[in-house]
Amino acid sequence: MTVRQVVVGEDGRAKAYRPLPEGDRVAAVVAGLEAYGAGDFFEAHELMEPAWMGTADLAERNLIQGLIKVAAADVHGVRGNPAGIRRNLEGARDRLRSGAGGAITGLDVDIESLLAAIEARLSGATELGTPIEIGWRKR
Repeated sequence: MTVRQVVVGEDGRAKAYRPLPEGDRVAAVVAGLEAYGAGDFFEAHELMEPAWMGTADLAERNLIQGLIKVAAADVHGVRGNPAGIRRNLEGARDRLRSGAGGAITGLDVDIESLLAAIEARLSGATELGTPIEIGWRKR
């Protein structure tokens, strides 16, 4: 019998947890951010997902999930779906705010600028479907 491992989120619900070593998580996020920067938003989402499910640290999970939701918003932008863009940007904003005290080992992600860019799109100050530049670097 296989026992599923779960992480209990801040909302009290069990979340998928498939342990992934730290180095593999970081590599997955880097690969996802590189794909995002190249405009391959769907691939970025797919590459980062194992990192999100691979950590039990709730702040790290929120940060990674926030990045995934930014990529998902841009997938909807490519498809011309403003409701999907908005829904994913709202989710990204909430996750990034929740994870603001956390970190992704070995990476610096400019969460403050990312949140400002998300707010600009949601408020209408910047066109909703314009892809967001994610500022990041390896430490």
